[in-house]
Amino acid sequence: MRSRLRWPDMRRGTEEMDMNHVAMAQMTTTGGELPAYRLRRVAQHIRENLQQELRLADLSAVVHMSPYHFARLFKRSTGVPPHQFLLRHRIEEARGLLAAQRVPIAEIARSVGFRTPSHFTTTFRRVTGMTPSAYRSRGAETAPRSNLRPHLDA
Repeated sequence: MRSRLRWPDMRRGTEEMDMNHVAMAQMTTTGGELPAYRLRRVAQHIRENLQQELRLADLSAVVHMSPYHFARLFKRSTGVPPHQFLLRHRIEEARGLLAAQRVPIAEIARSVGFRTPSHFTTTFRRVTGMTPSAYRSRGAETAPRSNLRPHLDA
């Protein structure tokens, strides 16, 4: 037996599909940027997994987007590409550890996700203008802060 769909039923189904599509589009982008809740979700994922290797595919999967689309909207929303944002978060965490603990710099580098101390030192110097050991010896007060967007740190 075949069930027959009546025109009002078909139209209602089409309207529901259209509404779902509009709702999904609104959740995905707002004016060409990532919605704040998606940015917060990515920032939280980065904070919780800072010591691990995080790839673009990992970050885009957190918000259920393709890597290309995510990277484009992320940069448009934050002003920096996802990788640079991740590096800045790693350096911010390292700053706190350098100021608060007398742990070897190599151990701090590993704890914030750098594979080698040399890569950590190079990146730290590029972001802060000084080496990790100089930062530790001078103290946190003299080093300039990086400018992470505040709405992502919530």
